Amino acid sequence: MSTRDAYTAIADPTRREILDLLRDRGSLMAGEIAANFASASRPGISRHLRVLKECGVVTSRRDGKKHNY
Repeated sequence: MSTRDAYTAIADPTRREILDLLRDRGSLMAGEIAANFASASRPGISRHLRVLKECGVVTSRRDGKKHNY
């Protein structure tokens, strides 16, 4: 876990939307999460997910090449 602050991580509106999505729908693959954000690129969503993971707000499990959050 990084020293990133969880409060700083969730201050971003896109990250809060990701957290709302995971709360409402449960575990999702990174691609499924990205598909819900038409205005954001997949690499951009991956960066948001990495920040959330580094500060301990979400966890991920690897399934082959895919990440399940």
